[in-house]
Amino acid sequence: MIAISAVSHALLFSLLCEASAVILLNSTDSSPPTNNFTDIEAALSAPLDSTDLPKARRKRYISQNDMIAILDYHNQVRGKVFPPAANMEYMVWDENLAKSAEAWAATCIWDHGPSYLLRFLGQNLSVRTGRYRSILQLVKPWYDEVKDYAFPYPQDCNPRCPMRCFGPMCTHYTQMVWATSNRIGCAIHTCQNMNVWGSVWRRAVYLVCNYAPKGNWIGEAPYKVGVPCSSCPPSYGGSCTDNLCFPGVTSNYLYWFK
Repeated sequence: MIAISAVSHALLFSLLCEASAVILLNSTDSSPPTNNFTDIEAALSAPLDSTDLPKARRKRYISQNDMIAILDYHNQVRGKVFPPAANMEYMVWDENLAKSAEAWAATCIWDHGPSYLLRFLGQNLSVRTGRYRSILQLVKPWYDEVKDYAFPYPQDCNPRCPMRCFGPMCTHYTQMVWATSNRIGCAIHTCQNMNVWGSVWRRAVYLVCNYAPKGNWIGEAPYKVGVPCSSCPPSYGGSCTDNLCFPGVTSNYLYWFK
């Protein structure tokens, strides 16, 4: 699923993970998965030992300011959905998701992956050339798809890709506002030479954002409509802020940059 836009003479491409749809269509069980927390953590942790990364990639390739901007923007969008959401969960930064995004961004492959993680994760991608003033220039095109989205289902905005894409698209947006996708981790990497649909881009800026639990399950709405926070999971203990079910621990990013 790919959206194309031009910003200030720079090229920007966005790609949304279609893996959830593919998994559901090919599965013998059409019901959504349980998103077992232990399975997700095991899948994220097992292949991501620092020895698997080139030495140049062992530093963090997203700044604290960019991380905060991405996280805050997602929560702003989630808290202002229309129709209003009764069960929208506050999104927190997740270090393991960020590490998995970092490992994939470093490959400079313009596609979703790695495949073994896409069973558990949602994923939004953006790539662009040229200078940019804010990381949100790579993120906001995902939200802009809201203009083509009619609640509750995204089936009416699924253009055929990757060769050519026609018509509106909105599944980047629905992943952003999937109520139960309450964790995000992103990484940004500058690829010296990146193959984007047969064209080699020089110094392409590649953003990878991973989400858990994944969203965009076929036949499901991204959230329940109702009075904000009226259907929060019991684990939130009735806590609500800015129309979002609010957790006791807001993020682990404070430890990530120590």
